[in-house]
Amino acid sequence: MILSDQFFFSVFNHYKTRYKKHANTIAIAYITLLQSSLVLLLGVFFSVFLKQMNTTTMSSTKAWVLFFLTVLVIYFKNWLKYSGKTRKILNAKANKSKSQGFNIFALFLLPFGLIFIALLLLKSF
Repeated sequence: MILSDQFFFSVFNHYKTRYKKHANTIAIAYITLLQSSLVLLLGVFFSVFLKQMNTTTMSSTKAWVLFFLTVLVIYFKNWLKYSGKTRKILNAKANKSKSQGFNIFALFLLPFGLIFIALLLLKSF
């Protein structure tokens, strides 16, 4: 299992006891937020890098449209991956390995930290 799968199942198992019906939805929203914040950080990094290299590839508006389309693709990819049979197979693998779950506070701090770093990069250059 890759790291995003482990993050997904840590959030899923945390909320499974309290919100049985909505645990999967919460975990999909979390993993989408995490992956989207990574895409945002990479996009801002390359934007700043190309700006300092005096290279214009696309306008800011087109870049934001591309980012939001990428977020939609990420959401649907996660929805397909973590719904139904695939989630059950991955959950069985996760339960079989008996890995220690991640701290839920640290997991929710991670995407907001990435967004904060992306905003710092965006504002500083």
